[in-house]
Amino acid sequence: MAKRRRIFEHGHERKFLVIVDDSPEVEAALFYAACRVMHTHGQLLLLYVIEPETQFWDSVRQAHLEEQTAKAKALFRLFKRKLAQEGFEALVVEEVIREGKIVDQILKQIDEDEDIAVLTLGAAKDSAGPGPLVTSLGAGAMAGSFPIPITIVPGALGLEDIKALA
Repeated sequence: MAKRRRIFEHGHERKFLVIVDDSPEVEAALFYAACRVMHTHGQLLLLYVIEPETQFWDSVRQAHLEEQTAKAKALFRLFKRKLAQEGFEALVVEEVIREGKIVDQILKQIDEDEDIAVLTLGAAKDSAGPGPLVTSLGAGAMAGSFPIPITIVPGALGLEDIKALA
């Protein structure tokens, strides 16, 4: 059973969770969540998950972690810069890097942070489908039992459309 959300209690603020990777649809989710944060006076939480490698050697694992951590930090900088360029420089942005299977880590982050109120995902615009997270979380077996609402933003929406909708 999921923890009760505490976003309306004193000292707590609503957080919009965005899963960060290098897919093009992340920006749709990022800007939609940023707009919602501005309208609701909340916070933006960017989560990057380092998925485990199948290698067993400690030195290979350590190199993979270092490489992925550097990639995560670079993506955080990139997305914060893009947010600032579009007028969102005043947003409170929290950055979290976790290691493990992506769905497990999303659920753990939500469970550990009682201020997370909405997961915002971008749907891929290509013909292969909306993407693995949208498929597994937004439309799969977990959809009906997920602990918080999930907002799915079409990846084809432009920034002006997103601003008008959010």
